[in-house]
Amino acid sequence: MDCVRASTLFGVFVVAAATVTLCSGNCEAQSTDTSSAAHPPETATQAQLPLHQPVAAPIAANAPHMERQTRYEIIRDFETQLVYARTAFPMGTKGLQLKQGVITPNGEDLQQMINLWGPAVKPGDPAHISFVQIKNDHIHFEINGGPIHREKWYQRVQISGANGPLTNGPNDPQSNPHGSYVDLYFDKFVPEMTASQLRDLLFPVLDFNARNKEQAYLDTVPPKVKAAIQAHHVLVGMNQEMVLHAKGKPPKKVRERSGETQYEEWIYGEAPADVDFVRFVGDEVVRVETMKVDGEKIVRTEKEVILDQPDKTKEAKTEPEVHPTNAPSLRRPGEDSQDVPKPANGAAPPPAMPPPDLPQPPNGPGDLVAVQ
Repeated sequence: MDCVRASTLFGVFVVAAATVTLCSGNCEAQSTDTSSAAHPPETATQAQLPLHQPVAAPIAANAPHMERQTRYEIIRDFETQLVYARTAFPMGTKGLQLKQGVITPNGEDLQQMINLWGPAVKPGDPAHISFVQIKNDHIHFEINGGPIHREKWYQRVQISGANGPLTNGPNDPQSNPHGSYVDLYFDKFVPEMTASQLRDLLFPVLDFNARNKEQAYLDTVPPKVKAAIQAHHVLVGMNQEMVLHAKGKPPKKVRERSGETQYEEWIYGEAPADVDFVRFVGDEVVRVETMKVDGEKIVRTEKEVILDQPDKTKEAKTEPEVHPTNAPSLRRPGEDSQDVPKPANGAAPPPAMPPPDLPQPPNGPGDLVAVQ
């Protein structure tokens, strides 16, 4: 009887141990499967995040005025930061204004300023925030030293002597061709916010998250252009900056004229390899010709990408019509000229009345004087 009990207990112990071992293996497998379901492998689509995801919550509508301590923290956090530009900054004393995500000037006005004064910073270029000033309704950010050179501390020192104050150099402001600025405007006043919220507001013009210049520039172009640049492929409709990022500087350039149109052709490659001829009219690619090694010739002229351009037709409708002014005339009101053609149908306008005779002096010029 004791032997039966002992064997029964031993069997129960073996079954229990096997059950614990089996459960341990299954539990470990279940734990592994659960972790895999919680963190699935990242696909190519999931890896490509959108251009910008707000890091911080939006600013509350009833946010109070920015406190003094927050002002100090923002100035200390943003000054001397190295960021990347997402848009072009023009040279000169007129920079950019940003309000509710809209950049002013933009489109054709911004391009005209850049053509006239040149760009201080191009999209994708590194930019250094050199000065931050928080005012009543906007925050002023100077880029690469700002449009005007600031005086050093020793240039503001004055030494008084027996003959009056001594100056240590000219204090006239000098222009800085490498600097510009952007003013971030708010509706009424600068509200209380965090540094992350301020970075989100500045994202249309400055990128604080890009790791290098190439990534910063690719985030500013359409997805189709971005894929073409990464594949080193040129699309009809690109501009010169996009082609430089896609193919690099051309080894050879040729300028020619076709009728009344002047164009420039960038040549990439040499035989016996493939040779690409990229033709520009102005700043736009209008033709791409590829000569293959086997002699095949591929020509593309249809526009493959359309960049954002201002709607000139819409702008023209909003502008008031300006009629040309009449040329100056020496004719009196109501007086008609003999050279003006009369209307073919209808009666001619009535002849103008002659001017009234003015009294002349008795011995006026042209009168005959009797000699006695």
